Amino acid sequence: MHILIEMKNKTIILTGGGTAGHVTPNLNLIPDLKKHFDKIIYIGSKTGIEKSLISQTNIEYHEITTCKFVRKKIICNLLIPFKLTKGINEAKKILKENKANVIFSKGGFVSVPVVMAGKKLKIPIIAHESDKSPGLANKICAKKCKIVFTSFEDTASKIKNGQYSGPPLAPIKNNNREQIKKDLNLHNNKPVLLITGGSSGAVALNKAIEQILPELTKEYQVIHLVGKGNNVNYENKEYHKYEYSNQMPQLMSITDYAITRGGSNTIFELANHRIPMIIVPLPKGNSRGDQEENAIYFEKKGLSLTLWQKNLSPTSITQTLKDLQKMSKTIQKNQSNQINNEANNKIIKAILENAK
Repeated sequence: MHILIEMKNKTIILTGGGTAGHVTPNLNLIPDLKKHFDKIIYIGSKTGIEKSLISQTNIEYHEITTCKFVRKKIICNLLIPFKLTKGINEAKKILKENKANVIFSKGGFVSVPVVMAGKKLKIPIIAHESDKSPGLANKICAKKCKIVFTSFEDTASKIKNGQYSGPPLAPIKNNNREQIKKDLNLHNNKPVLLITGGSSGAVALNKAIEQILPELTKEYQVIHLVGKGNNVNYENKEYHKYEYSNQMPQLMSITDYAITRGGSNTIFELANHRIPMIIVPLPKGNSRGDQEENAIYFEKKGLSLTLWQKNLSPTSITQTLKDLQKMSKTIQKNQSNQINNEANNKIIKAILENAK
């Protein structure tokens, strides 16, 4: 009770962006944060997905200049020091004007200037790393944070001030499954297969799925999140295509099986909903290899099956789906035993204890 009283007239700053994976965990924590903080402010980039996602809430949003290290664009990287300095100064101004008491950072390049500004102003910073191996932003920020929570147990030992919590997950609500299905023109005669490539989609996955949709729609009702600006040319009453959805908890509540990329937040949310899944991780080279590490971990724990992108074909997808159906009960049992919602409480407690 003492902590709750102290939080009156307090302001928390949330940051993180670049992909939905750096924003969704913040969204998952906001309902609890509202119970303890009078003011919640989000600092993000000018054009990133975080701006779009936060605009759908009543959270105040502030833009700053951001910079991202791009391995293959040396000339662009030369501008990083100038953009970073500008972003830090902009973040400092926002933090001062709003009398920020604590910062929670979810990573991504937008978080770096905010964390650096917070450190200069001696504002306590709590962060969270979702992936099996730390991202560059959290590696840079870790020393400036009081705690860096992690989704995976052994990741904590790889980060300065690391501490295992698990992933911040959305609470599972008793959704009206029948109403959701009705709204999406779904029925109960076939299982629902959710296919998602993350907030930016997955072109290689989309192309492979497109080849096999006539076969898939004979057995499943397919919900396919193709990603913004992506398209799949197929029409069928059992095929439902969307660029992106901000109603993932509702979709997961009616999903029987899933095919997904290996983004940490998505696969943990699917496991939390006890959905047997096939993970098709983004290959190393297209990323730093974090999705492959996530997929290997999940398969070793019996939480999913893995299908490597180099092996994607109509035959491999069909066979892996058959294997998934056979193993579905075992996978769900493992998910039930290993996935929980403890992270939210741990993170909220640490935020309250460190708020100035």
